[in-house]
Amino acid sequence: MCGIVGYIGQREAYNILIKGLKRLEYRGYDSAGIAMGGDNPRIYKCKGKVSDLEALVENLDFSGNIGIGHTRWATHGEPNDVNAHPHRSMNGHFIIIHNGIIENYTKLKSGLENKGYVFESQTDTEVLANLFEYFYIKEGSDPKKCVDAIRNALRIVEGAYGLLILCKDVPKQLIAAKKGSPIVVGIGDQEYFIASDASPIVEYTNSVIYLKDDDIAILSDSGLSLINLKNIPQTPNIHKLDLSLDQIEKNGFDHYMLKEIYEQPRSIRDTYRGRLNFESKFLRLGGLFNVFNDLVNADRIIIVACGTSWHAGLVGEYLFEEFTRIPTEVEYASEFRYRNPVIKKGDVVIAISQSGETADTLAAIQLAKRAGAIVLGICNVVGSSIPRETVAGVYTHAGPEIGVASTKAFTAQVTVLTMMAMAVGLANKNLTQKEFEDLVEELYLIPDKIEKILEKADYIKEIAEKVKDANNALYLGRGYLFPVALEGALKLKEISYIHAEGYPAAEMKHGPIALIDEKMPVVVLATKDPSYDKIVSNIQEVKARKGQIIAIVTEGDTVIRNLADFVIEVPACDFALSPLLTVIPLQLLSYYIAVMRGCNVDQPRNLAKSVTVE
Repeated sequence: MCGIVGYIGQREAYNILIKGLKRLEYRGYDSAGIAMGGDNPRIYKCKGKVSDLEALVENLDFSGNIGIGHTRWATHGEPNDVNAHPHRSMNGHFIIIHNGIIENYTKLKSGLENKGYVFESQTDTEVLANLFEYFYIKEGSDPKKCVDAIRNALRIVEGAYGLLILCKDVPKQLIAAKKGSPIVVGIGDQEYFIASDASPIVEYTNSVIYLKDDDIAILSDSGLSLINLKNIPQTPNIHKLDLSLDQIEKNGFDHYMLKEIYEQPRSIRDTYRGRLNFESKFLRLGGLFNVFNDLVNADRIIIVACGTSWHAGLVGEYLFEEFTRIPTEVEYASEFRYRNPVIKKGDVVIAISQSGETADTLAAIQLAKRAGAIVLGICNVVGSSIPRETVAGVYTHAGPEIGVASTKAFTAQVTVLTMMAMAVGLANKNLTQKEFEDLVEELYLIPDKIEKILEKADYIKEIAEKVKDANNALYLGRGYLFPVALEGALKLKEISYIHAEGYPAAEMKHGPIALIDEKMPVVVLATKDPSYDKIVSNIQEVKARKGQIIAIVTEGDTVIRNLADFVIEVPACDFALSPLLTVIPLQLLSYYIAVMRGCNVDQPRNLAKSVTVE
């Protein structure tokens, strides 16, 4: 969840580190720090933003051609100057930054304290720094055995880590290690760029190596070598980044979140481009070619995900069961991994993650694989862990998503799930050719319809002004729109800090109706679908209790317009595709409310973009 950046080469490292940390600040922003390596190692760190770090070092010596930087999302120890990374070992031999959680750090720390080590911070990371030093001193403090000390120390470490390490006695060397937390190494001309994701690297190179679990990369002026924890040399697999610099800039928008909301017509087109052909009514998902028959003949589909991806998975449940008639379940990955789920051979497990690094989802994948399931992935980041751990899958092609609150990733995931369900439904004959072709036409037009909704942004902003001071909100939907209600509520509470809950509309009478009064905004997803008359009745129940109704309706609706306080129209579409349209006004509503409340939209408190730790 933290941001990691490093550099070794001929350039001044500081500017690369600071720029990289700014691009990674969405991953962690409780504190920030850098360490300059070389013959004169220096550490500068503080609680707060990267801008606070810049102010701290303004008049200090930050020269050097090797360095590491970190933005922290606190796990062990509160956000403060002492707990900020980098951390130095007690005798100064090692300086490290770390993303992940060391699960046996308490035991390791106790052992080190018994050997005379004293700790300054509350972090598990400082334990690692001292553990490396302990093994290094055991090796006689021989600089040639620095890597061996790190390797041997990591073999007794339990948990997840993405590490950058400087050894004072080897001033022209930078070491990276990975287990469970992503590390990418960018290859330049006699220089290397290291980060927790590709955003700080793309400006300098498009050639990268994604470290695998247990990999240790040794970077120096003499080149790169790669080994694993058993000291077995590894062959680097060089990838080309499909990422451009303008994709990670705001491009004139006030916030990344707003930019990413407006990018959804493009991201959906990019997700179905080359897969969905409007003219020939053809759909092909090449990433599923080798497992497609297994998917068609599956006894059961289990979708595992977290957060917004879980909401996309709920939409997927409706799609698969309607289009394919294959029983489908949706599981929180964090719960799935810690119970004893019934998984049989012939089951297909679909893991969904924007980052491809979500710790709980990765653990759920491992559990499903051990049980003999066919495990597929839906992911946005090429080269991330989930595509490597699954047998097949589909990339979403949403492009980088920097805002912590996910927007375009959700619609891209729903687009992929829609195409998967359509393809399987046609293959197993639960969709007729005519039904399939109608869905192809409908899906192809979704981006144009989203653009029409985005034209209503100023009106949605006016609604936000009316409800921005609410303390609670309720979101209601039926069928395909129940997961959208959950997602709308999540967006509001994530970025505006207003308590919000999503419910199936029929469940309102089983509890939430007790909360409704004239101060309670109730967002009702009420497009024309088979449950329309029922949702009208739910709206009347809210009105009878003086609730403030914001209704998302199909263009031309007159019945609900006469009932609701505010009405936002969306274009008509097949009701199975309605989540792709109805979520857009909810994203905009949350965004404008949060801005009006003075919240940090792109970096909401206590949240990080990619949850790579438990």
